[in-house]
Amino acid sequence: MTKPSKEDRRLARLTKICLALPEATRQDSGRHASFLVRKKTFAYYLDDHHGDGIVALSCKVLPHENAALAAADPARFYLPSYIGPRGWVALRLDVGDVDWDEVTELATGSYMLVAPIRLASRAGILVRPSSQT
Repeated sequence: MTKPSKEDRRLARLTKICLALPEATRQDSGRHASFLVRKKTFAYYLDDHHGDGIVALSCKVLPHENAALAAADPARFYLPSYIGPRGWVALRLDVGDVDWDEVTELATGSYMLVAPIRLASRAGILVRPSSQT
């Protein structure tokens, strides 16, 4: 008989989404996980980061999109400590029903911004969005 996994179901589902992307890897650090492509982080799973009690996906987005998302829906989105000012946004996974299509879109979009162009195209992402200020 196998021992049941104690991994959080949200982390398990996010891991499945992220590791489906070419050359993506996962690194665990305590209750958190980082998702990387060629040593560059494209997403974080944060569980009670610095004792805030929040479970969230943090990922890179287009310039100014992070502030727009946080302003439009502050109950679900926020600017994560340290990396928020550098174009990252966090989506809470601990409030209401999680829209896993939205999680997939955010994680894939972040991957697209971080991964080399050839890998992004292998993931079915043909072009990078242009930077708009």
